[in-house]
Amino acid sequence: MGGALVRGLSRTGNHSVVAYDVDPDALDAISGHCSETTTDIAVATEPEIVFVAVKPDLVADVVTELDLSPEQTLLSIAAGVPTTALEARTDATVVRLMPNLAAESGTMAAAVAGAEISDDVASLLEDLGVFVEIDEAQMDVATAVNGSGPAFVFYLLNAMKWAGVESGLRPEDATVLAAQTFKGAAETVLRSDESIEDLIDAVCSPKGTTIAGMEVLRDSSVEATIGEAVAAAENRSEELAPDYDDE
Repeated sequence: MGGALVRGLSRTGNHSVVAYDVDPDALDAISGHCSETTTDIAVATEPEIVFVAVKPDLVADVVTELDLSPEQTLLSIAAGVPTTALEARTDATVVRLMPNLAAESGTMAAAVAGAEISDDVASLLEDLGVFVEIDEAQMDVATAVNGSGPAFVFYLLNAMKWAGVESGLRPEDATVLAAQTFKGAAETVLRSDESIEDLIDAVCSPKGTTIAGMEVLRDSSVEATIGEAVAAAENRSEELAPDYDDE
C-alpha cells in the first residue's frame, strides 16, 4: 500500500516524495517515483506530512521512534489502530487513513478520521482520488468497504469475465468488457443524482435481457454473501489491535 501511495503521488507531479524503508529492495522498487529514497529516518521525517505505512502490530513502536513536531501531520494507514494510541506517542497531528490500491492510478477511495484534516492533507488526498471524512468508530467498516473492497470487486469482475468466456468470448476481450463495464457503472453512480436502485431500473427494459439477469440475482443469496464478506473484513479489522482499545 505504501508503494501505491508513492506511485500515486508521483504521477501528479505536484509532490516531492521522500521514501524510507529498512529494506533496500523495497526502496529500489519505488526509487523511480521518488524525489529521494533514504535509510536515514531523520531525513524521511522532515516533510510537513509524514505517512506511516507499516503493519498494525508495528505502528506504535515506529511512531514512538519518530521525532515529529506539532507543526507536522502523521497519516497512519494501520488498520485497527486508533488515533488515540498514536497521539500518545507523537507531538504531530494524527490522521487515520484507510486508502486502497487504486491510489496508484489516482482513483483511490479513502476514509479518513482525525480531529483535524488540514487543507494541505485534503489537497494531497484529492490528488490520489476521493476521500470521505468519517467518525473513527466507523473506520472498521470503512476498512472493509473501501480497503478490502477492491478484492471483492476483482472477484465479481472475474466471475463476469469467465461467464463471457464460457459462452465464447476470448479471455482478453471478456476482461476488457467486464472491467470497463465495472468502471463505467461506478462512474455513473458517482456522477448521477439517482439512487442505485433507480439506475438498475433504468437499464432494465420490460421483458429485456437485463431484467432476466436481475431476476436471477434478486432470487439468489449474492447480496447476503457480499454482506458476509464485508462483515468478516470488518470483524478482522476490529481484531487487529485489541491492545490499543483502552488507550
